[in-house]
Amino acid sequence: MIAIIDYGMGNLRSVQKAFEVCGARAKVTSSPSDLEKAEKLIFPGVGAFGAAMKELGRLKLVQPIKDAIDGGKYFLGLCLGMQLLFEKSEEAPGVKGLCVLKGDVRRFNFTQYGLKIPHMGWNVVSFQLSAVSFQQKILKGVPNKAYAYFVHSYYVEPKDRSIAITTTDYGVEFVSGIRKDNIYGFQFHPEKSQNIGLKIVSNFARLRT
Repeated sequence: MIAIIDYGMGNLRSVQKAFEVCGARAKVTSSPSDLEKAEKLIFPGVGAFGAAMKELGRLKLVQPIKDAIDGGKYFLGLCLGMQLLFEKSEEAPGVKGLCVLKGDVRRFNFTQYGLKIPHMGWNVVSFQLSAVSFQQKILKGVPNKAYAYFVHSYYVEPKDRSIAITTTDYGVEFVSGIRKDNIYGFQFHPEKSQNIGLKIVSNFARLRT
């Protein structure tokens, strides 16, 4: 069973439907015991960093998420769900993230460019050298420089740049996809990215240890 973590923020039904289209069974849940029993976890999110961490704490999901990752379960963070894996965010000074990955979450600052915030719509996803080995895994069948759908005002800045598997340009080049061991994350929304997004969802559903 694939568990889609429900902490009150995210397009949960859209994510679930994407897995159903790919022939995979995914359950939306906020139960710690479900996370313990699940084979894989999806961590979607739309909303604010601080409010999300507060809700994860209220639902007692922080430790089960960390335990699942430490136990080697495949884990996919989407948008805010990826950002929360890091240590802190400029969106919520003083609030600690899950601290699973080292690095911060930065806000786009476009005073010199005149670009709109949030970054919303279709943009190019470019493979990094570190992505080559994952073209037979999470990115199998996804062409370099494909378009994906974004909605965000913040982006991750990993301390270890080698975990970046894709980047995107929006005034600055930012990390739009990461992978470390059993952890994957994307800043864009696969569930809204049509065929490319469904390919990523399908690839994740079929990952095997």
